[in-house]
Parts: sequence; structure tokens; C-alpha cells
Amino acid sequence: QVQLEESGGGLVQAGGSLRLSCVVYGGRQFSSWHIGWFRQAPGKDLEFVAAISWNGRSTYYADSVKGRFTISRDNAKNTVYLQMNSLKPEDTAVYSCAAGRVAISFQRAYEYEYWGQGTQVTVSS
Repeated sequence: QVQLEESGGGLVQAGGSLRLSCVVYGGRQFSSWHIGWFRQAPGKDLEFVAAISWNGRSTYYADSVKGRFTISRDNAKNTVYLQMNSLKPEDTAVYSCAAGRVAISFQRAYEYEYWGQGTQVTVSS
């Protein structure tokens, strides 16, 4: 059984930084999973944030976070990171990571099979 666990969320002032981690347990070899980050703010739909291919060679970002967020992976640690800089109040949401085997756009929730519980990020103005 595959399990994903996020950590690193918290409360930060606008302009600050956080680094989220997503650890994948169980299932097939970690390096074969594409990993995506999504977020959901209260009363809003789930939103794609960033994704990284299984080998780390391809990365994808939502326009709203380009230039501020960086996704990376360490296959030796079964971990994907989301470095978030220059945070804005509108980045406030629950951030979840997801793992998938086959992805075309990398930006659609249905392309991912397993999901973590999420970690809260709150950015104060």
C-alpha cells in the first residue's frame, strides 16, 4: 500500500518562505512515480501547484507560483520538496502531494493515484 506524508506547513508572514516535504512509503520504487503538489483554499476548488517527473528532468508550475516555488526530488530519500519563497496571503491553503504512474499534463488531479492528507500553509499579511 502506498502512503504519502506531507510536512513543513505552518504560519508565515507575507514575503517569507517555507519548504514542504512529501515522503512516499510503500508500493513500487519511488523513482518510478511522478509527484504533484496541489492546494485547496477554503471555499475554492483544488488547484494544481507544481509537479515533477519520475526522473526529475521535467518540472511543471502553475502560473501563479512560477518564479517563487521550486519543486525537487531526492529519490534516495523517497522525498519530494516544494520550496516556497516570496509567499503571499493568496497562497494560504492546504497543500497535498500526490503520486501517479502515468501523466500527460501532470496538472490534472485524475492523473494521480495516491494522495497525502495535506499540510496547512497560512500566510499572514
